[in-house]
Amino acid sequence: QVLLVESGGGLVQAGGSLRLSCAASGRTFSRYAMGWFRQAPGKEREFVAAISWNAASTYYADSVKGRFTISRDNGKNTAYLQMNSLKPEDTAVYYCATTETAYSTGRNSNDYVYWGQGTQVTVSS
Repeated sequence: QVLLVESGGGLVQAGGSLRLSCAASGRTFSRYAMGWFRQAPGKEREFVAAISWNAASTYYADSVKGRFTISRDNGKNTAYLQMNSLKPEDTAVYYCATTETAYSTGRNSNDYVYWGQGTQVTVSS
């Protein structure tokens, strides 16, 4: 059973930083792409960032490019999302996810089938 547990969310002022973590268990972490998504109140869930199984490729939503960085530590079975220069519009519940298929780039949002419970990020103005 694949289990994803996010942590690191919280309240931060605009311009501040947070680092989210996603601890994975239940299968060989290093074989699977990881992604971060978010959902703001009243809005649909949207893609934020993804990293391929081998960390060779990363992808970002236009709204976070240059501010957010996705990474992974296969030795710790953990993915990270470093968020800098946060804006009030970044306020959302952030979810990590992983794909069903091994050795993928993670670029296709439809490939993500396992999800964490989410962590709240609130950015005050």
